[in-house]
Amino acid sequence: MIFTDVSDECIKCGKCIPTCTIHNVNADEVTSPRGFLDLLGAYQKGDLELDKNAKDIFESCFLCTACTEICPNDLPVDMVIEQVRNDIRKKYGLAWYKRAFFFLLRHRKIMDFMAKMGYVFQTCGFKIQEKQESMKPRFSLPIIKKDRFLPSAKSKTFLNSYPENINEKRKTKNEKRKRVAIFIGCLANYTYTNIGNSLVEILKSLNCDIFIPKKQLCCGAPAYFTGDFDTVDYLAKHNIEYFESFIDEVDAIIIPEATCSAMLKNDYLHYFHDQPKWQERVKKLNGKIFMATQWLEKETNLSEILEKKNKKMSQIVTYHDPCHAKKMQGIYKEPRNLIGKNYTIKEMDDPDKCCGFGGVTMQSEKFDLAFRAGLPKAAMIDESGADIVSAECSACRMQITNSLHYNDSKVIFKNPIELIANALKEKETD
Repeated sequence: MIFTDVSDECIKCGKCIPTCTIHNVNADEVTSPRGFLDLLGAYQKGDLELDKNAKDIFESCFLCTACTEICPNDLPVDMVIEQVRNDIRKKYGLAWYKRAFFFLLRHRKIMDFMAKMGYVFQTCGFKIQEKQESMKPRFSLPIIKKDRFLPSAKSKTFLNSYPENINEKRKTKNEKRKRVAIFIGCLANYTYTNIGNSLVEILKSLNCDIFIPKKQLCCGAPAYFTGDFDTVDYLAKHNIEYFESFIDEVDAIIIPEATCSAMLKNDYLHYFHDQPKWQERVKKLNGKIFMATQWLEKETNLSEILEKKNKKMSQIVTYHDPCHAKKMQGIYKEPRNLIGKNYTIKEMDDPDKCCGFGGVTMQSEKFDLAFRAGLPKAAMIDESGADIVSAECSACRMQITNSLHYNDSKVIFKNPIELIANALKEKETD
């Protein structure tokens, strides 16, 4: 990608500035969308060396895509930053724990074994450390606590908990049923396994035949946002070829994770911009790939089933819109429509505001920035008066849960799939 093609189109209107996650926590023109684009243009022209200072700046973007949503010229700031991070990786390499983590993402059996030992996410995915001094803010910071709230791996993964095919008995020989494949995502597979369990229960209640593809690998998002395009290439091509082997036998591949869904449907297309044959293969698959609530709300009668329950749960729910759901895929009404059948939804002030997860680098080397971006979101959730915050994204779950932990909040996090499954278990009221 030619960076100047994008940077030269920036009209410096500044509309992106108030929405930018990194600029809100590090108010410097350099760490703003138009600042990034200026530097990228200078780098392309040979006027800027890709030194460690430039590396530090380009790695500070959260890739929340808020700027791309509001930009009058629709400039893909996130895409060019993802591209320059690949150049950074080629020049400087990756930290050992990132290399280890991405190796494990390529090799599921080894990852399964490591997850059983219970330390992979703590030692390879995330590096626990105190506040760094790499980017000093213009205001004083609280000292980051050492008791960081990180998820722990379950003893048995979701993919290893079920047979590949789950077929309920048919009422009649000719009964027609939808056959649905589940792409689970790494965090839901290894840590938040109740998401997958809940999705299976929902699909069973809809009389769907369930296919759990055992050879699926990570979507590649962690490596993509870090700039490890070699790992992205491996994972993406593996998944595409694997999906092609069963795509004609299923009605849909559904994903209870916004980041994974956006990666498979949107970012694969961007990544393969210079590999047209692979890009075309992605396009052929895309018609059957959905976020879980999107498919459940539009393609099944789940909404009617929930409404017939005529049961309002006692908990109040506030909904957080993951950046990779609303901004990238336009999905925000569907989960609310389903949850709202049985729960009272009370919107927070800005459900669109990025939670501050930001990817592997942000959660490890730059956690001070993620920490600062997360606290306002946690405060917003608390102020809503809700008992539960929900989002269809386990990355958001990890970040928001940690932010709520620092705020000593009693609000708990649930994926909408878990909330829906709980509602289905409730007995109908007369």
